[in-house]
Amino acid sequence: MVTILEINKKFGGLRWKLVSTYLLLVLLTILLINSFINESLRINYTDEKKISLLTQSNIIADRLSPYISEIDSKYVNNLVKDIAMKLSIEIKSRVMISDRNGKILIDSYDTLEGQRLNKEELSLALLGKNVAKQHYLDEYGRVVYVAVPIVSKGSIVGAVFISSSLEEIFANIRSTMRKFVVLSFFSLAITAFISFIFSDIISKPIEKLTEAVRKMALGKFNQKVEVYGNDEISNLGSAFNLMTTKLDQVDKQRREFVANVSHELRTPLSSIKILSESLIHQEHVPEEIYREFLIDIDSEVDRLNKIIDNLLYLVDLEKENIDLDYQLSYVNYLIQKILGGLKPLADKKNIELSFVERVRIQVMIDKSKIQQSLINIIGNAIKYTPKNGKVNVELYTEKDKFVIKVEDSGMGIPQDELPFIFDRFYRVDKARARKTGGTGLGLSITQQLIALHQGEIKVESVVDKGTIVYIRLPLKATL
Repeated sequence: MVTILEINKKFGGLRWKLVSTYLLLVLLTILLINSFINESLRINYTDEKKISLLTQSNIIADRLSPYISEIDSKYVNNLVKDIAMKLSIEIKSRVMISDRNGKILIDSYDTLEGQRLNKEELSLALLGKNVAKQHYLDEYGRVVYVAVPIVSKGSIVGAVFISSSLEEIFANIRSTMRKFVVLSFFSLAITAFISFIFSDIISKPIEKLTEAVRKMALGKFNQKVEVYGNDEISNLGSAFNLMTTKLDQVDKQRREFVANVSHELRTPLSSIKILSESLIHQEHVPEEIYREFLIDIDSEVDRLNKIIDNLLYLVDLEKENIDLDYQLSYVNYLIQKILGGLKPLADKKNIELSFVERVRIQVMIDKSKIQQSLINIIGNAIKYTPKNGKVNVELYTEKDKFVIKVEDSGMGIPQDELPFIFDRFYRVDKARARKTGGTGLGLSITQQLIALHQGEIKVESVVDKGTIVYIRLPLKATL
């Protein structure tokens, strides 16, 4: 039973469908061509035969026209009969000469002389028409009757009637067609061989692609198929490889994201667990210790809330139908306001905070989202700049965009880390990031907020010298 199913599956595959389709098309074409050739040969050969017999009949009618009136003479009769017999032998046909009443005067077969022949062709010839018609006789098979009038001095004095078999012609046609049939089957065999090879070329990549899709369905997203040529199937293979690369990246990011979220949530939860258990298992704990532990627990809860809020915010940003609340905003004032809010944080580390305004910009933006982005960028610059450092913000234009440049004298970022700094939960210095209290989501959120405004964010950094962040936004709504 299994073997039968496997055979059905094998012969029901794309390869055999392609081969059977090619063979069916070729077979139908061959049948049509053979039918056309057969009919063409039949028509051409029979028409040539009729024309030849009509020509011979007219020639003999012209030769006999002077003699018909004297046919009763033995000499003339023998002469006419001799002419008819020679023609009969030459064209391999029965030749008869009749008078104007349809009576057979001469018969090359010597059987109908003296009898009246009742044939349509002969009657039409005696009316002055040249006639050639094909018939089928049970005894003789296919024959052609040809009759032409014999005219003497402007009057019809008789007719030449020829009966010729067409079986030799049809035998030649059958012989020719048998050769065509042999050639056709030979062509069909070659076509089957070639189509099997070509169908294998087409079906093999699809089979490999199908197998790769099955493996992907099992969760193995790192599948790749070999791509050859530049046709539709190779384009499909390239698109599949691109899709698997993207899916593998997405799956990897998903796993990393789940791991990072688990880790980020576990850390404050572990702290809360340890602090609460310490309070539970200790007796006569001073009020100051209770207060200190509760403050720490409250801090860890705030941290948890911040992580969850940022995650939810990222989910909202990834919605396709998110709307921006565009408002006419004065960018210079927005930056000054942000710097004013962050100045206490800079003052704690004695960091010099400056703002260079090269232009004045008014533009339609979602003020709250751009503000959040700038707070993330400038806040990070202050966090990761050591004491007595500098953070400079500069505003200028480039063609159809305005640029917000944030430069710090902080620790810098290694070049091999730069491509990943916008990934969720990614931290360059994880130990130091823990101390600063970051969630690892700020830059990811900032990048998406800038992208929603059709802008871009680029980062340049040198270790131990500092980092420069460029935020470029369109000026198309500038007033």
